[in-house]
Amino acid sequence: MMNKIQTISSSQPSFGGVIPPGGLTRHRVVAAWHALAPVLVFVSMLLIVGILNPNYLKPLGISIVTASAAPILFVALGQAMVLNIGSIDLSNAAISMVGAILVALWLPGMGVMGIVAVLAVTVAIGILNGLLVAVTQVPSFALTLGTLGLLQTAALVTSDSQTIYISENRELIAALYSTSLLFAPLTFWIGVFVALVYWGLLSLTRLGLGMTAIGKNERAATLSAVPTLPIKVITYAISGLSGGLAGLAIVAQAGSASASGLGSNLLLPGIAAALVGGTSISGGQTNPINVVFGALTVAFVPIAIQAMGFGAEAQSLVYGLFIITVVALTTSRVRGAVIK
Repeated sequence: MMNKIQTISSSQPSFGGVIPPGGLTRHRVVAAWHALAPVLVFVSMLLIVGILNPNYLKPLGISIVTASAAPILFVALGQAMVLNIGSIDLSNAAISMVGAILVALWLPGMGVMGIVAVLAVTVAIGILNGLLVAVTQVPSFALTLGTLGLLQTAALVTSDSQTIYISENRELIAALYSTSLLFAPLTFWIGVFVALVYWGLLSLTRLGLGMTAIGKNERAATLSAVPTLPIKVITYAISGLSGGLAGLAIVAQAGSASASGLGSNLLLPGIAAALVGGTSISGGQTNPINVVFGALTVAFVPIAIQAMGFGAEAQSLVYGLFIITVVALTTSRVRGAVIK
């Protein structure tokens, strides 16, 4: 079965079963571009900002950007894993919000076990999403949109629409933000570590090859005896875990949680970071390491806009145009493919 999965995962585009003249070369060029584009876009942004206002690249600026990028990175990594199987998870940012509120509620009384319990809950939510998508065959866009609404309501009810401040055991999680390495908080470096783990999972394991095979061609993967149902459930569980880690990063930075506070608007940045990181919107291609650069790029956009001299009233417009342009440059697309 491993050989069959590898064949599906590494298949080349063809016409009538035959690769047209020059097609293989063009495919390699396109593949190389999508592998390097996220890094090149981020480096280009750094150069522009460094020229316009070098102060943004000093230790304080680096700390601010990486701190902002940390929760975006976790959400984007979970989203990238789900996009890789040809689906989408519109609820993973809401999972992070629920996770943050539960951390603020459980950490004072339960300590470290409260953190473990929160991650278990977010993984369970992801498993439920995966089961519903795989068993009911409801399109993931519609199903997780419904889950998003339920989780937003759960966040409001659980927090009583109030900001929950951590009064006890805060040091257990605050250290994740206050501890720095190369001017970046530990939450960001944990995100980088998670990206490396996800990369290893996708590149070196049968499970990861199965995920990519499903994203490239689910019917062919099924015919090749790839266990699509458990793989989908595991993928959504990974998205739930990533959302829980984003919740930890939010609380570590803010020392509190609420349904409308820090991290309440992570959905669009998370999707944008996954796409800017080179993840294919149609499935079958992602590189979690590049998603790190996607998250940094998305977190850096507001600073870049300010450095270029745009006023506050124009920043949303410029931000939207920038994201559209970068996604168009960095995302791999397959003609005729759709998100399932």
